[in-house]
Amino acid sequence: MPPMIEVRQLTKRYRERVAVERLDFSVAEGEILGFLGPNGAGKSTTMRILTGVLPPSEGSARVAGFDVFEQPLEVKRRIGYLPETPPLYPEMTVVGYLRFVARLKQLPGRGLNAEVERVGGLTGLGDVMGRVIQNLSKGYQQRVGIAQALLGSPPVLILDEPTEGLDPTQRADIRGLIKGLAGKHTVILSTHILPEVMMTCEKVLILHQGHVVAHDTPGKLVRAHGGKAENVSLEQIFIKLTAA
Repeated sequence: MPPMIEVRQLTKRYRERVAVERLDFSVAEGEILGFLGPNGAGKSTTMRILTGVLPPSEGSARVAGFDVFEQPLEVKRRIGYLPETPPLYPEMTVVGYLRFVARLKQLPGRGLNAEVERVGGLTGLGDVMGRVIQNLSKGYQQRVGIAQALLGSPPVLILDEPTEGLDPTQRADIRGLIKGLAGKHTVILSTHILPEVMMTCEKVLILHQGHVVAHDTPGKLVRAHGGKAENVSLEQIFIKLTAA
């Protein structure tokens, strides 16, 4: 089975600065990939290329078999995207906002309300659908952001720091929600909270200075880079691989 996401020799330059260089990786259908790297490593650039926001300087990216730049509308129909700052309209109610996004995604009018109810239930928003977004907690606002990404049931979800700024309980709730998406959606999860990756992701990709420095399962990364140390953490491996 071909991968759901396939990146080949992907390069992005900003004049003399190279943001990412010759990236090669793929993500299998239904897999949750932890997308890691220090600030400035090229994570956001890569995600923006995959979502069609930025053109690459070289190389290619395909989503569900469609080229990101030759067939951008087909790709965008298959991606749900949650940027680091959720694209919310705080003065709208949850249900009003989700209906608005559903119309932007051109979901069929006959099933629109049912789809809004589906993603609301899936993300635990059922009790707050009539509330104004700005009056919700940060955790519930993140749920609204994930719900808008899930509208239309896209096969690919790209989530950028979905648990940033949440308290431990909220973080656990969102982590459980994301983990439950495995198999139904292919997920790229960008986060700085490394224990979440161990608990949520089937594979980990680490970027450093625009290059892939590791791409494997968490367990294999621990065995490959832990040496003789016992109970080595993903955080220790991350520091080791991104120290130079």
